Order: sequence, then structure tokens, then C-alpha cells
Amino acid sequence: MTNAIYTVPKPINEPVLTYASGTSERDALQTQLKKQAATVTDIPIVINGKEIRTGEKGKVTMPHNHSHVLAEYCLAGEVELKAAANAAMDARDAWSNMPWQHRAAIFLKAADLLAGPWRQTLNAATMLNQSKTAHQAEIDAACELADFLRFNVAFAQEVYQNQPISDAGMWNRMEYRPLSGFVVAVSPFNFTAIGGNLCIAPALMGNTVVWKPATSALLSNYLVYQLLQEAGLPDGVINFVPCRGSDVSKYLLSDPRMAGFHFTGSTAVFNACWKLVGENIANYENYPRLVGETGGKDFIFAHPTADVDALTTAMVRGAFEYQGQKCSAASRAYIPESLWAKVKEGVLAKTAEIKVGEVTDFSNFMGAVIDEAAFKSITGYIDYAKESKDADVLCGGYDGSKGWFVQPTIIQAHVPNFKTMVEEIFGPVLTVFVYPDADFDNAIHSCCTVSPYALTGAIFAQDRQALAYMERALSDAAGNFYINDKPTGAVVGQQPFGGGRASGTNDKAGSVLNLLRWVSPRTIKETFVPPKSVPYPYMQ
Repeated sequence: MTNAIYTVPKPINEPVLTYASGTSERDALQTQLKKQAATVTDIPIVINGKEIRTGEKGKVTMPHNHSHVLAEYCLAGEVELKAAANAAMDARDAWSNMPWQHRAAIFLKAADLLAGPWRQTLNAATMLNQSKTAHQAEIDAACELADFLRFNVAFAQEVYQNQPISDAGMWNRMEYRPLSGFVVAVSPFNFTAIGGNLCIAPALMGNTVVWKPATSALLSNYLVYQLLQEAGLPDGVINFVPCRGSDVSKYLLSDPRMAGFHFTGSTAVFNACWKLVGENIANYENYPRLVGETGGKDFIFAHPTADVDALTTAMVRGAFEYQGQKCSAASRAYIPESLWAKVKEGVLAKTAEIKVGEVTDFSNFMGAVIDEAAFKSITGYIDYAKESKDADVLCGGYDGSKGWFVQPTIIQAHVPNFKTMVEEIFGPVLTVFVYPDADFDNAIHSCCTVSPYALTGAIFAQDRQALAYMERALSDAAGNFYINDKPTGAVVGQQPFGGGRASGTNDKAGSVLNLLRWVSPRTIKETFVPPKSVPYPYMQ
């Protein structure tokens, strides 16, 4: 047995490749895109390392060409979900008792595999499966996921090193045990890296996991699972179970052994899950840890001293990168009347330059929204704005004949509580409210209170006094706050991500705070020379 106290490699954010014309990474990615587009991948359920196939199947299609099938998958039901929970429990003792440095080594190896031979495989799958451009796939499936793998290991070491003080004659220690039970991870379609992290973070700390990936992102998520297997993840530690969301509630969240729930998705779904846990609270063996990152109605607020070029660039990039399907995407903007003419001209000109189409064409800035349901929901908001007397649609459009394409859309709302200023749309739709300069304080108040969400927000000003005022006035409006920058693009280790109010539990993915949610500490006190008589000195 080793007696060394190890120090993990210092994590560094994975460099973002450019995919510029003539680069080797561009050639490698295009080769992988052609290969995957010509293949229909068979995606099984994986429980305790064994592939399971059921009679109920589904198809994964390209959002930008929805007749093109990328994969076929099997759907788990009651039998498979209960088996997955049992497998997680069976694997728990061996996994939690594995020396932590060996658990860490698995994820560090996975990071190096991802940054190297697996990079373009994951990037291509993310592009085709989720309609991301090469840049958006690179910063997600390659860089952010590699960062989660490496930084989480360093954060785990930080957790384990946090020890109590000891008085003379004793030694106090803190042991960070995994939760007593299994963890359920439910991941969204929009970030391959999130799917990986929702499983990785609890597993690194010794927990075993049942993972329900989004069926609309199954190809990339299945490849993440295979990457972890190649890195040496033992069977049963993470169990891969595509299934209906309702079945997660029925057979996993209601299981008395469920100890943790790691979730990214809609506020409504998380609320329903929280309610279900509350209704079953007397049946659990422990109080389950509920960690959720949910919806957003993210804002950009401009002061009259804002730099117009920087502001309009942030509006376009923040609202329309990855079709606005980021939890952090800019969805509403507050522009002072004195700047509106210049801002309107600039933002419409920059939006007009955006090309929308298939992501395999590297000249396109945007692809398609994820599926038909998203397309109908987003276009419903656009149609509502077109028909309303309280708003004007300044640009936009849509066409779902071949792919689920929604053009970048800008709406000018004439009232601050217009529907598209308040409700989450999750698409390439930015609503602008123009406020009178003299009404600055009321506009700030509206920005802070009109929406129930508090995920991300950005402020623009050249006046430092104004920046300080806005930062303070909007302190409750966003968990990730940006000054003179777009409200998207949080980097692991640099801007830990999460928000409050209806945006989630704010447990900050990409920081030590998230890992603390997956441990149950035990304090150990050892007295070297214990007392042998009952009376205390004051009694003499």
C-alpha cells in the first residue's frame, strides 16, 4: 500500500482550435463528419457494462436535415431502470473504496483521450446530432468537457485537503464519503459537456450514477459514455439509460435509495421533480441532494455611455450563437433611447451578415434548432409578436421544410413586460426594449424583476460610476454577471456557472462548490491519551 500524498496535475483550460482553412484539425473534422453522416449508429442501453436492447426504439436525426437518420436507439422501461439502479448500488462499495487517485486517473485519462484521438469524433457527433458549428462544437464537446474532467479532479483534491484543526492530545480528521445511495443524472440536448459533467462530478467523488441522456443528443452522449469506458471506468459506475422522463420519476426518483439528483433542463421539469421528492420524503433512506440548473431569461442592459460596436456585437453573438439554445443566451436587451438609432442600425447590419444553414458548410454562423417541438414553440413566439400591437419584428423568419431553421430574429417590444421579454424562448430570438434615458432607474428595476429567472446578465457602460451602480442594483438578477461582454461563454475554472431564483440551485458547475454536493462528510476525532477518571478539576 502506498504512503504517498499525491498532488494532481495542475489543470489548464484546453486550448480552442480554430478550424481555419488549411489547418489539420479542419481536415480531420471534415473526414469524421463524412464518416458519421454515412453511418447509422446502433445505440444500446448499457447497464453494469452490458449492452441491452429492447423492442421499443427511436431515431436520432440531424436537426438541419431532419430526414437524415444518424442513429437508432433502444428505450429503457421499468425493468431496465430498476436494473440500472440495482447495478449502481452493487457497484458502489468497490467504487467508493477505490483509492481516490485511481478514480481521478480514469477521468484524467479520459481528458487526454478527448483532447487527442477522440476530439474530432465527439466534435463531429455534436455538429451532426445537435446542429452546432465547428466552433460551437469545439468549445463544448472538446474544450469544456476536457476542462470538466481535469478541473474536477483538482477540485476533488481541494475538497479532500480541507481538514479541521486539532488541539493538543488529539487528531481531528474529515472524511468525505460518497452519498449513501445512487445518483440520478438527467442531461439536456444543448451541451455535450453538460451531459458528461452531470455524471462525472458525482462519480469522481465515489458515487455511482444512473444517467438519462436527452434522446435528441444521444449520439454525442453515447460517445461520451464510450470514451469513459475506454478510459477505464468500471462497469456499473455510470449506467446509460435512454428513457422517457416520466419513467425517471416513476422508477428512479421514487426509489428509496436515490441519494442525489443532478439535473440540467427546464424549470417546470425540475419543479415537478422537486415536488415528487417532497411527496416521497418519508420513504428515502437519506434526504436526497437536489442540484439543478434550469431556465434563463438572460439580459443585456446598456447605459447611455455604452460602446455601440461592442454592445451590438455582444447582442448578436450572445443571442444567436448556437441558435440561442444556450441557457445563458441573451434573450432580452434594454437600450437607452439616446443610443437606439445607432444600436438598431448596427445590430441589424451585423445580423444581416449571419448565414444560416447546414453546419457542414463552415461559412454558416448558425445551424437549425434541435427538433420540431422546439421549432413550433419558437416560431409561435415570433408569430405572436408579429400579430401584437405592442411589438414590431425587425428581422427574422423561419423554414422547417428540410431542417428546423429559424433565422436570427429581433423584436422591439413597446412595453417592458411584453411576453417575449418575460418568458424563456430558447431560440434565436432577441427582444429589445428601448427606455427613455431619464427612466434609467425604472428600467433597471424592470430588468431585475420582470422575469422569474436569474441565470446570466450583462451590462455595458464606459462610465465606471454607472457600472458600479448597475452591478449593485442587479446583484440578484444573475448568478453569472458580465461587464462589457456578452452573457454567454462561461469557462470551467474561470466563471463557475449557475444561477438562482427559477434558474436553479446555483451550485456552480465548474467549481469546488458543485463537488461538495456529492459528498457526505464524516468527522473523526482520535484522542491519544484519553482521561481515566470522571471528576473534573473544578470539583476539587
